[in-house]
Amino acid sequence: MRELTCIVCPIGCSLSVNESPVTEGLSSLTVTGNRCNRGAAYAEEEIRAPKRVVTATCGIAFTSVEPGSRSLTAPRRIPVKSSAPCPKEKIHELLKDIYSVRLSLPVKVGDRLITDWKGSGIDVVAVRSL
Repeated sequence: MRELTCIVCPIGCSLSVNESPVTEGLSSLTVTGNRCNRGAAYAEEEIRAPKRVVTATCGIAFTSVEPGSRSLTAPRRIPVKSSAPCPKEKIHELLKDIYSVRLSLPVKVGDRLITDWKGSGIDVVAVRSL
């Protein structure tokens, strides 16, 4: 039995998930403690194929020719996030790709910095203008 807290709505139901084996490779899940069907769907996805929205930062490529002309207080990174949840087992790979990006300014909130990452439909977007 696994215990989860549902994060789909503000209620935060305490879910209990029982797995019983099935002959065709997939197990059957029984979810209790949910007050709505969304809680059961959340528990099933969390057990079978967990996903997370990824937040990170991208580096800024400074193109200044004069040494020392960049202000010491200028940000060196900009916050970004994935537009959709990423499979948990691929988060490390996505982060590696995000950290390799060097942005040219200006950047606006919502700008796509990585589009359709590896054909997954996940975009990486800026969450701050700079």
